Amino acid sequence: MEKFIVRGEVQLCGNVRVSGAKNATLPIMAATLLCSGVSIIHDVPYLRDIQAMQDILTLIGAKIIRQGHTMLIDTTNVSKAEIPEHLMREMRASVFLMGPLLGRFRKVRISYPGGCAIGPRPINLHIKALERIGAKVDESFGFIEAEAEELTGGEVNFDFPSVGATENAMMAAALAKGTTIIRNAAREPEITDLQTILNKMGARISGAGTDTIRIDGVAKLTPTEHTVMCDRIEAGTFLMASAMTRGDVVVENIIPEHLFSVTDKLQDIGAQIVTGKDYVRIKAGELRGVDIKTLPYPGFPTDLQAPMLSLVSIAKGTSIITETIFENRFKHVDELTRMGAKIKVEGRTAIIRGVASLTGANVAAPDLRAGSALVLAALAAKGTSEVEQVYHIDRGYENIEKKLQALGAQIVRVQVAEGGH
Repeated sequence: MEKFIVRGEVQLCGNVRVSGAKNATLPIMAATLLCSGVSIIHDVPYLRDIQAMQDILTLIGAKIIRQGHTMLIDTTNVSKAEIPEHLMREMRASVFLMGPLLGRFRKVRISYPGGCAIGPRPINLHIKALERIGAKVDESFGFIEAEAEELTGGEVNFDFPSVGATENAMMAAALAKGTTIIRNAAREPEITDLQTILNKMGARISGAGTDTIRIDGVAKLTPTEHTVMCDRIEAGTFLMASAMTRGDVVVENIIPEHLFSVTDKLQDIGAQIVTGKDYVRIKAGELRGVDIKTLPYPGFPTDLQAPMLSLVSIAKGTSIITETIFENRFKHVDELTRMGAKIKVEGRTAIIRGVASLTGANVAAPDLRAGSALVLAALAAKGTSEVEQVYHIDRGYENIEKKLQALGAQIVRVQVAEGGH
């Protein structure tokens, strides 16, 4: 077990490079299963979730070599279309494997994926999509089994634009006989990145980034080489860290238009934003309260709601944040309150009365994004804070403390002694 010790009230200044996107890498790793051979993926971040996916792929027969941030995935000897229960429980994103395994082997068996601290994420949209393109799906005894003599393609209409279900449907439909149309598809940039690598492999997919995606099935896919897109959630987190510490930071290796909903709100709060071709510079002035509602892309991302809540806790006036995507996304509020924040939660809405400053405290990260929010709060707080359970943060941020140290932050990672602090 490890924790961060953070001394607050240090302005962040300098340049920081954003890593490859976790939420793009995981489905891309899954997509390599659609064909036999060696695919090469660049800018793969070192994260706990990536390691978990690597373990699953290895267990079903893939050979994986990591050379720095490049990953070589050899799927020649993948033969199993069944994912062991203990690995499914470790990581929700393992549900991405249903589509590619069904596409390649025409059958797949998985247990229900692991729970998630931020609330239930129903798998029914994934199942419905696979059924629409020709699979028979059986759910019993905690397992989901899907098979198809032939995937035919079909019309998939989502009740809600689910990112994971959209990506699973794209991967399975890539090797179907006919044409698949996905309506009310999720529009996140990570879906466009998945379309890019699938098309490099020989798929015929168009429309990613819009609410209608067309997949003309092909008979065969071949391995390819691809560089993962940059992580817009990490980028947004660093922009907010700069604003919280009244800093001056240039966030590099990003696609600024992916962050318009975020930079727009940061300007409303009182930050100065300068946008370049592949960077955003942020200088924070006097912070003022704002109202925010999380929405599917291109709306304000649910993954940045927690860091934003930390930021507005020290903004003048009252802010209201409404979470429309996940129901348990305010688990960090109790921890922020220990640091002096004034927050009242009513259902899916948080009302935040800004305070002049937060004070250091001992807190624990309840989940990935809440963990990053507590680190941000600690950077701005008076005195010293300890953030425990940082393994949650390691699921989605590569070397966050080293990147923050390079911007001047006083943050160190230390081992927690057995049975104590």
